Order: sequence, then C-alpha cells, then structure tokens
Amino acid sequence: MTIKAIIADDEPLTRRSILRMLRSHPEFLVQAECNDGLSAAKAITRLAPDVVFLDVQMPGFDGLQVIAEIGLERMPLTVFVTAHAQYAVQAFEGRAVDYLLKPFGQVRFDETIRRIEDRLTTALLTSASLKAAPGTSVAQTRYMEWIPVNHKGRISPLKVGDVDWIQAEKNNVLIHVGDRVEVIRRTLHSLAKELDPRKFLRIHRSTIVNVEKIAEVQTWQNGYHRVRLQSGELLRMSRYQLESARLLTGRGGQNKPDC
Repeated sequence: MTIKAIIADDEPLTRRSILRMLRSHPEFLVQAECNDGLSAAKAITRLAPDVVFLDVQMPGFDGLQVIAEIGLERMPLTVFVTAHAQYAVQAFEGRAVDYLLKPFGQVRFDETIRRIEDRLTTALLTSASLKAAPGTSVAQTRYMEWIPVNHKGRISPLKVGDVDWIQAEKNNVLIHVGDRVEVIRRTLHSLAKELDPRKFLRIHRSTIVNVEKIAEVQTWQNGYHRVRLQSGELLRMSRYQLESARLLTGRGGQNKPDC
C-alpha cells in the first residue's frame, strides 16, 4: 500500500534527513514539505495524508498548535520530531504514534516506520471487519498505546498493555507495573479518556485496572466486590461496576472470597 506523508520542520537539514531515510521505504509518498506550522496545518487539511512528521517547535504555530488548529480527531498519524526530551510528554498526550529525538539515525527511524505501518494495518483490518458486519460503524477514536514516564528528566515510553492497574493520588497518577510504581502528574479522569474502554475498566473512582490482568472478581463484605489481579493484588470495586467487569472479563458468575 502507498502511505502518504507530509514533513513539517523548519530545519532544512531535518527535512532532508527524513527524505533520505524514507528512501529505504518506497511505500511512502511524500506529498509536501512545510517549514512552518501554519503551512503544515493547511497542507494537512488539503492533502489528508496518512502520517505527518511534525516538528514541535516551528515559527508561527508550533506542532501542538497545529493539532489544536486541525482537531485531534481529524489529525493523521503523527510522529513528533523534537530536539527537546521534555516535549515527549506532550507528544504522547497528543496521541502521537511516536516521537523522534534529534539527532536520530536510520535504526531509530526504521522503528518509527514499523510503528506507523503496524498502526495503519490494524486500522485497515478493523475497518474491513466492521464493514463486513452489518449494522456496525467504524470507531475513529485513537487510544493511547504508550504512557510517557519521566525518569530524572529522561522520558521513557511505557507500553499500556504492561500496566496492571492505575491509582489516583491527589494530583498524580500511580501506574503499577509488576513490582514497580511509576508516577505521572495528571488526573485519573484525563488519563481514563485516553485508554481503550475495552481493555481498561474503572472499578472505583480512584482505580482503573487492565482487564487482561484480572484473575477473578470476588464477593466481599456488605454487598461489595473486589478484584484480584494476577499479581495477587486485591482492589475494591464499586458496586456499580460489577456488571461491566463481568462483561469485559467474560465471567458471568461470582467467585468466592479468599479466606
């Protein structure tokens, strides 16, 4: 398949680097090169590319303002290009498929290309599947696949599927992954909106769990229930979420509590 792309960066050297690296991927067709945010927004609107390589800092509009101008739901797949690691957090919050930290080489760039192609292939398969089923509609929502985690000023992407459960604590969110806990500064409510509701369930006002990590739903005291994760962690469940948990996990009955 042909993948239509736009390159938007105010640095000619970066634009040339991306063009050179794309030669190894003949399936990509570069529709336009833009050297500022305003022309990038116009080109994206006019040409409707599949992906845009978008610099974070550009004259006029910056990369994040380009997204705000077009609208998140109308944006193509976005690869943020930046010389500053701190912008990676905003890139992921903007639901970027990836971010490239300048300077980057062919190996790192090829990894980005694989992510783009995986995302587009999944979208095509999903669209074909939904078209084959009468009465269905294609959901355009893009859910978060990676969570940016800050380690002493260095941004590391955490794969969403690896998360066990997520906990609200004041203005922070605690992300539990195995034996470790990562802290990010945002609200549980805002994060919940970016997680796939088929894979993550809010079992309590302060708790979200990865459905694939649930071992069982237990009857507890005073008519309440609790969730036991595969890790052995026990989490209290709101009584209003019991039916949702059963539907997502495919467990129709209730399990007995541990002694």
